[in-house]
Amino acid sequence: MRRLGSTRRRGRRSRLVAAGVACGAALAALTAPAAEAGPLGQGSPHWAPKDPGTPQVRFRGLAAVDRHTAWLAGTGGTVLRTTDGGASWRNVSPPGAADLQFRDVEAFDARRAVVLAIGEGEASRVFRTDDGGATWTESFRNTDPKAFYDCLAFFDRRHGLAMSDPVDGRFRILSTSDGGRSWRVLPSAGMPPALDGEAGFAASGQCLVTSGPKDVWLATGGGAHARVLHSADRGLAWTAADTPVPAGDPAKGVFALAFRDRDHGLAVGGDYRPDQASPQAAAVTGDGGRTWAPAATPPPAYRSGAAWLPHSRTAALAVGPTGTDLTTDAGRSWRTIDNGSYDTVDCTPDFSCWAAGEQGRVARLER
Repeated sequence: MRRLGSTRRRGRRSRLVAAGVACGAALAALTAPAAEAGPLGQGSPHWAPKDPGTPQVRFRGLAAVDRHTAWLAGTGGTVLRTTDGGASWRNVSPPGAADLQFRDVEAFDARRAVVLAIGEGEASRVFRTDDGGATWTESFRNTDPKAFYDCLAFFDRRHGLAMSDPVDGRFRILSTSDGGRSWRVLPSAGMPPALDGEAGFAASGQCLVTSGPKDVWLATGGGAHARVLHSADRGLAWTAADTPVPAGDPAKGVFALAFRDRDHGLAVGGDYRPDQASPQAAAVTGDGGRTWAPAATPPPAYRSGAAWLPHSRTAALAVGPTGTDLTTDAGRSWRTIDNGSYDTVDCTPDFSCWAAGEQGRVARLER
């Protein structure tokens, strides 16, 4: 029996290594210089559709666990899960949630996940499952009519935060220390005052992101400046920094953040209105968000999601309704590699990247 178990483990390791090599080769080809990489298409790394059969749903929530397992959260209270790389999808939506708008999902593995419904008052709710979506527990329902929750993020399997648009002049932070089974509102004393009209964007589940055990960043727009707020103590004390991303309008600002460590981060956004240009819609930081510099060559249009490529210090993806862009110099310059519409993107340690968006669009990066 021990030899049989050992053989199975070796076989599983071999399959994982093979999958990692294949995905790693695709990502390496993707990040090759433009002259060598060629256009996305047959034989080159590309977004391969993984149709879940739900064209009526817009998926702004995405949690990629690995190249086999991913969770989606979208309109109409929809939550889907795949464990076979997108070949099939299971509808695991919480019962009675059809009137809710899910905009964020955080998954710990194939069985445990937390989803956020957004909206004013009681429309903002949090659900958790421990059995792959067979059953759900509503662990938080907002009762403050002034609150509107946008995003959630976890530091580890126990500690996480959710953010609301400003309440009484300050962003509100919700905290959990038991994996999303219970939540409490954190004191607001350490939160700087919000600007007039400032809010978060529930566009991709990436307006609140973490790196390491205690660092968290919050993206804003709508005010006179598009800002990024940072906390190094899990949301108790915050500092705010202006970014060069255009703001000054309810439709403009930073829509998504991505940090590869506690120092190096990306911000993408712009103006989400399709008839409006979005110049300078990306920025970079190398000091944990204390200062931000504009991308020398930004994406050509509004982008709502971003993710660092696995195990890369310089490569990342940004997605939006008009396409996908790639940077290979840590956000200083971007080039468009696909024209498909996606709202959010997520990459995993086993060299897998997924994207999701409108009309039920879901894809995985393949070669």
